[in-house]
This record gives sequence, C-alpha cells and structure tokens, in this order.
Amino acid sequence: MLTKRIIPCLDVDQGKVVKGVNFVNLRNAGDPVELASFYNKEGADELVFLDITASSEGRETMLNVVKSVSEQVFIPLTVGGGIRSAGDVRITLESGADKVSINTAAVSNPNLIKESAEHFGNQCIVVAVDARRIDKNKDDRRRSNKKTSVTPSELAISEYTKWEVFIYGGREATGIDALKWMKYVSELGAGELLVTSMDSDGVQGGYDIQLLSEISNIVSIPVIASGGAGTLDHLCEAILDGNADAVLAASIFHFGTYRIKEAKKHMSDRGIPIRP
Repeated sequence: MLTKRIIPCLDVDQGKVVKGVNFVNLRNAGDPVELASFYNKEGADELVFLDITASSEGRETMLNVVKSVSEQVFIPLTVGGGIRSAGDVRITLESGADKVSINTAAVSNPNLIKESAEHFGNQCIVVAVDARRIDKNKDDRRRSNKKTSVTPSELAISEYTKWEVFIYGGREATGIDALKWMKYVSELGAGELLVTSMDSDGVQGGYDIQLLSEISNIVSIPVIASGGAGTLDHLCEAILDGNADAVLAASIFHFGTYRIKEAKKHMSDRGIPIRP
C-alpha cells in the first residue's frame, strides 16, 4: 500500500476560513495564513485552499491571500475557487500553488481539464466534485437551467444514478451522474479527484464509504476523500474501506478535536502507511 496523506482544508470566504454543515451555516474558523502556518508545523502532508464563493460570485480567486499562504507552507498547496481558464491556472500556480482544483468550470467546459493537463502536467490538475446522494423517494434537487458542454446522453443522471454533481459551491444541480463524470474527467487528464459528499460534509458522522469505494474501483488516479470526518477511525475507514488515497478534513482539526500527529499515529497503528 502506498503512503497515504492527511490534508487539512481551508474553506475561505471573505478572507476568513469557515466551516459549515452540508455546505451551509458557515462559522468562522480563523485566519487562513495563521492556520496554514500552523498545519505546516503540525506535519500535514498537504494543504487545500478553496475560495468557496469565488465561482458563485463570479470573481477571481483571492490571489493575495494565496500568496501569503504559500509563503507559510513548505508542503504541497492545492488552490481552488474561481478557476475558469488555463490563464487562471497559470496565474494561480505562479502565485504559489502546486496544484489547482477545478470544479464548476470543469462542468461548464470539460476541455479546460485536457488543455490544462497538457500544458501544465496532469500532476497539477485536481478535479473537485461535490456529489449529493439522490433520494429516490422525492425529487427535491435544485435543477439548473444552464446548458453545459457535457454530452447529456453520456453523463446524464438516470434511474440508476446514486449521486449527482453540484456546482457553485453546492448551490446548483447539474443533472450529471457523479460516477460517470469522475470517470470522464480522469480520462480527460485530471491528476487527482477531490470527492466531497455533500450529505456528509460537516456532519462528522463519517465519509461516504460507498461513494469512495465505487469511484476508486473505476478510476486509476488518486482519490481524496472529503466530507464527514468526525473521528480518527473515520480517516482510517476512508482508506481501508473506501480505498481513498488521501483524507481531507477540516472541522476536527480547525476546532482542536484532534491534532495531525494524533491522526498519523492512529492511522499508523491501524496498519496504514503514513509519512512521518
């Protein structure tokens, strides 16, 4: 088994790190630069910085904050939010990011994944997917009136779909089957998948193991588990049962429930190879 990674996530809104439940009811979790420095010293393997309202507000990523964060960390930094073009990818990488996370723009223009991977290398391109489980008993999904360039017949949800892709920070449904979409973007050149269960996000009841397991079985690129970490055992389950390559967490680290070194020891004790 390859070495697994622990990745704290900084969801940033208006210059502050925030954390909510199921993508709503956000509360302040601190200053991004201070937290980045803290996690770097704590021994995090990587760090993810997501400007969670950039796409929905139609603005660019806060590059000044990205630059300040990158100056505080000596571990790989992934930045996402408001990335719309290969030019945005370039500027973000030049601002200090090691990888760029693309979510909403990837749905609007899947060719952006291929173009960016070919130009910058697929190791720089992370496709983030916010997936919500479909309730077969009711149709309460927020439908999008916007057309995307994705071919509906290939990726559209069907009676067999279990999870649907959402964009704009979880505010808008796409009508796209999440599993089909993730396989598709992996073939386009994505280097990693950042898979967030909207149902589990912030609840701290555990990751969506079924979602992780099913996607890990159909793609050959690394899968980062996101949404639901509440205990150290949850981190282990995402890897041992969900076959994830890395675990992303926010609440349990931001609010002091656990330290990075505690998580690494616990995972190592469970037989999971972890970087010192």
